[in-house]
Amino acid sequence: MDTTFLLDTLGQLLSGLPLTLELAGISITAGMVLATALALLRTGPRPGAWFVRGYVYVLRGTPLLLQIFLIYYGLGQFDWVRHSLLWPFLRQPYWCAILALTLNTAAYGSEIIRGGLQAVPAGAVEAGRAAGMSRRLLYRRIVLPLALRQALPAYSNEMISMIKATSLASIVTMMELSGIAYAIISETYRALEVFLCAGAIYLTLTFLLSRAVAFAEAWLNPHLRAGTP
Repeated sequence: MDTTFLLDTLGQLLSGLPLTLELAGISITAGMVLATALALLRTGPRPGAWFVRGYVYVLRGTPLLLQIFLIYYGLGQFDWVRHSLLWPFLRQPYWCAILALTLNTAAYGSEIIRGGLQAVPAGAVEAGRAAGMSRRLLYRRIVLPLALRQALPAYSNEMISMIKATSLASIVTMMELSGIAYAIISETYRALEVFLCAGAIYLTLTFLLSRAVAFAEAWLNPHLRAGTP
């Protein structure tokens, strides 16, 4: 392989890294907030639980690629959307990609967080009630922290998946890492070298994220650290 070409390609691909990190960071953060709300709604009264079940079923049952197409190309066909306050955002591929990524990860994340909520020990909840905590304080001080701690290992897989899913933003003209890779291939016809460089960057990102999550998990669970009695 041509080392000079690989280094030049790597430099061009890294120019799309900030946009990739931006898409992943915003969608993961917003998706986690929405996923937590959906998980709490799922454990509440039936109408809300039915809505969340339908939402999760649809978003998990359809490809993310199709969801991006529906949001980017489909919403503009409705007059009320084009004349709404949201149109300045929905007409831009950047916000359409973030919206699709956020809604998708929220569907998967809500099920992960729901599992964490169900894993909260009943004794901890009873202790909070015995201490006179209100329902809101009980969730804020006991239920949610314990649930998020339980869900963190599984949620890390979803975060890694979202970093890789940002590559689909290239189909709506977003020049992130994969978009730049396709542009280079169209000019050079050297797909193997370009995709190897892109894969190395994605692999590095997922490795760093997995290490960060492992550090956070060890910090949240001191009793699991090596050497702790």
